[in-house]
Amino acid sequence: MIANNIFKAIGDFFTNVAFAPLDWIRNDVDSWWLQNSFSWVLALITMYFFVYWMRQLSKFKKEGNQ
Repeated sequence: MIANNIFKAIGDFFTNVAFAPLDWIRNDVDSWWLQNSFSWVLALITMYFFVYWMRQLSKFKKEGNQ
């Protein structure tokens, strides 16, 4: 019974607390640009770290380290 309550608590947290700002943006904001700004920010962060990772790989390849 305890494990069931833990998973219900986790689900309740993500449903009512963690995703509440995203629900507000989805339901109440009329601007397409503002609704998709979260996705664009995540895409930009991902691209930055991908470029950083590739530069680190090339640096270690030039040095001959693993």
